[in-house]
Amino acid sequence: MNNTPKKAFSLIELMVVIAIIAILASVSIPNYFKYLTKAKQAEVMSNLVSLHTAQQLYYAENDKFTDKLQGEDSLDWQPGGYKEGKEKGFNYTYGFNTSSAQENTQYFVGKQNTQKEHLVQTYADKEGFIATACCELNGKGKIDIWTIDENRNIKHVHKGLK
Repeated sequence: MNNTPKKAFSLIELMVVIAIIAILASVSIPNYFKYLTKAKQAEVMSNLVSLHTAQQLYYAENDKFTDKLQGEDSLDWQPGGYKEGKEKGFNYTYGFNTSSAQENTQYFVGKQNTQKEHLVQTYADKEGFIATACCELNGKGKIDIWTIDENRNIKHVHKGLK
């Protein structure tokens, strides 16, 4: 018979380890979501600047701005990460909310599925434009809203992080 004592962890030692893991998780998880939100906001800045550039090119050729992002007589613009018929690679909903706005023509809905009704204060005419991007970032019902105008003024209209 083998008389060597068996080595094992006691229940108290296991509980201490679980408590340490729980404390580390409670500190790191909120920071993870904060960085994830910042990455989504970096996406919106990049896409709005790209939309502004497309509007400037359209204006140079047509002497007016337009609310059509895709289709005939449009900017021929789509958000970075857009793939037709596949899973969307962008989070925000971008574009113009007009009375006859159609998806993939005046606006694009991102993978967060934020509805076009949150695209506020949008217009495009001979004098200027305001395009909007919106997204429900953290699933708590608060919408993050950004706008850009013809002068490349980007505004964070409504902060959806609180």
